Amino acid sequence: MASIIDNLPSLIASYGYWFVAFIVALESMGIPLPGETTLVVAAIYAGTTHQIDITLVVSAAAAGAIVGDNAGYWIGHHIGFPLALKYGHYIGLTETRMKLGQYLFLQHGAKVVFFGRFVALLRIMAAFLAGVNRMPVLKFLSFNAFGGIIWAAVFGFGAYFLGDEVHHLFGPFGVVVAGAAVMVMIGGGMFVRRHEARLQIEAEHALPGPLSTTVARCSARGD
Repeated sequence: MASIIDNLPSLIASYGYWFVAFIVALESMGIPLPGETTLVVAAIYAGTTHQIDITLVVSAAAAGAIVGDNAGYWIGHHIGFPLALKYGHYIGLTETRMKLGQYLFLQHGAKVVFFGRFVALLRIMAAFLAGVNRMPVLKFLSFNAFGGIIWAAVFGFGAYFLGDEVHHLFGPFGVVVAGAAVMVMIGGGMFVRRHEARLQIEAEHALPGPLSTTVARCSARGD
């Protein structure tokens, strides 16, 4: 990781927009790579050297984010979910709890996908979790694209016009968002544990039948 970050300017100079899109896409798929840092460095490079175009940098980052998240969703949907369904009971992940996860993503997945783009850990995991929890695909695609474009524009154009100052402005913002996300996850986890029985009843009402039936029904209607 450190070697990649140290060599970002030369890698961007050599491979340009494709490198930006590639790193952002891999991070969005779930691989812990410095996607946001790559975007910021590329934007600063564009602003100081004018050898690459900032609009294309932002476009490459947005495209990488969208494509990578879609791949992460596919992996979660087609690989993560079957593995969880088959082996989840070994770690206490019963079908009832998996259905509860689906229900919670049905209710709040859009917020997780959009705001997760701005939080380092969620940026890596949100798409995969959306796939595992069978978030409706059209809703995922919409909020994934919206979040990827807004994220790329905010950090790309911000770094282009502000240079290194972007870290002073967006750094505290990122800390606040990350802290808020952690608090929400902790609070949400406590709430779910305290009200798990009631939420499971609501989940069963919203998604009746065994998980296999629910999955088939979602696939038939294009979710």
